Amino acid sequence: MKAKRVMCMLLGAVLAGSMLAGCQGESPRESEQPSESADNDFSIVTVRWTDTWPIDYLHEGIMKEMEDKSGVKIDWKVYYDTDWQEQKSLLLASGELPDAFWGNICLKDTDIAQNKSYFLELSDLIDQNMPNLKKVLEKEPELKARITDRDGKIYSLPKKAPLRPKVDGNCMYINKKWLQNLNLEMPETYKELEDVLYKFVTEDADGDGDKGNEIGITGNASQYVASNTMRDLMAPFATIVSRDNNYMGLDSEGNPVFIPTQENYKEGVMWLNEMYQKGILDPEFFTQEASMATSKIQSAEVGLITGWTADAVAGPVADQYEVVPALEGPDGGHYVEYAPSFLDVSDRELVLTKDCKNPEKLLQYADQFYDDEVSLQTYYGSIPDQIKKNEDGTYEVLVPTDGSSLDTSAWSNSMRDFGPKYMNEDFYSKVILPEDQGDGIKLAEDKVNEQYVNTDRNIGLPMLKYTEEELTQLTTLGTDIYKYVESQFAHWVVDGGIETEWDAYLKQLDTMGLQDLVKIHDTAFKAYQEANKG
Repeated sequence: MKAKRVMCMLLGAVLAGSMLAGCQGESPRESEQPSESADNDFSIVTVRWTDTWPIDYLHEGIMKEMEDKSGVKIDWKVYYDTDWQEQKSLLLASGELPDAFWGNICLKDTDIAQNKSYFLELSDLIDQNMPNLKKVLEKEPELKARITDRDGKIYSLPKKAPLRPKVDGNCMYINKKWLQNLNLEMPETYKELEDVLYKFVTEDADGDGDKGNEIGITGNASQYVASNTMRDLMAPFATIVSRDNNYMGLDSEGNPVFIPTQENYKEGVMWLNEMYQKGILDPEFFTQEASMATSKIQSAEVGLITGWTADAVAGPVADQYEVVPALEGPDGGHYVEYAPSFLDVSDRELVLTKDCKNPEKLLQYADQFYDDEVSLQTYYGSIPDQIKKNEDGTYEVLVPTDGSSLDTSAWSNSMRDFGPKYMNEDFYSKVILPEDQGDGIKLAEDKVNEQYVNTDRNIGLPMLKYTEEELTQLTTLGTDIYKYVESQFAHWVVDGGIETEWDAYLKQLDTMGLQDLVKIHDTAFKAYQEANKG
């Protein structure tokens, strides 16, 4: 959002081509606020989704307050996601770097691993200049593990997003209006879901007199359609995989496995094929663009959707959808996605470069963001415009008065998912969120499935650290392996044949180097577990 409903909205819009207006080749937008001391002037690169998103907040409210309090001046160099990859490559190739990069959207692990001479090692600097962060790292070993490189060094600062749900991932939502029209009960098992969806597409669920215009489930031709489907629709088969799109999960004993080679994956694909043959899955599931799928959903043509919240996907018809309690799978278990290491916790939120002349001062400035009240404002917007601080010590997140959504307000008036932040959990109870918008919806719905969070195999492989050599190997091996998995997934869902072709499929994956790929992940996972001991 490692959240995030708005992230799902934005990324979906990117696929649909409906948000990114294009900024190719443009120079970054800059602030022009020189300070009296050059040693306290810092240039920081950050990335926004499009040039339609405001950047005024960078010089107002809590952001200005933090500058004034620490006596620094930040020259924000704002790039846009549409052409950031190209601009980043040029920037790194030039060797002329800003003082820092702000937000994990800026740099990937590979960028740091392949250019370590460009970035400062921060272990001692954190110890000497960041008392707030030091307390956080002592309290939460997972955060320390997340920012610790495989060489034992630290090159970036972390974030832990506040007020997150326990079911930290997507949920299923069913068209409750269609349930009512056909006098059907909420399904409790995966087979009951299949039965309900079949009735949706054969019994005129929308009541318009046409029994052939309803769609049970739709999808789109994304690069990782198998990975996404395994986390969402196939969840009853315990196929939860990493958000890192590496198809890795954890088995019932907590060991890393490549899920598309497991028997439960095979069973799940067979189930999808059954639904495809029955006409439950949209015939265009694997071929249409995301914009077409979104159009169908928001035209109330679809019976079951998956997403962070219903309104993140269904928009104007979201009130027709109700969260589905985690379905009982073939093994009797109930599985929900739990991906805090991707959706809540992250590294690379502030990365200092070799050109930073006064890293001590910059880190002292950054340390202020590891504070409850400050983090609240860098997530939802500043006091008093977006948040009301009450006399009783509570904080009320305000619904925008301009008609926009709370999510839009948060992204327009704060760093939201990006940049250093941490809020102690005992502070959560002081925050009042509107239950009919944004994070308030997700937290209210969380009560439906929170009981299933601690079941086996619902986490997927957490986000891990790899060596430069391992990252190169993963790219080399993964490119072809992942394409093969995706193509076979689509083939088997549409055409069937997984039972007769399974052994040849496994053999082909081994020939492509799957065991080497799994070994790399296993080694990194063991290193993660060791670092997580604190």
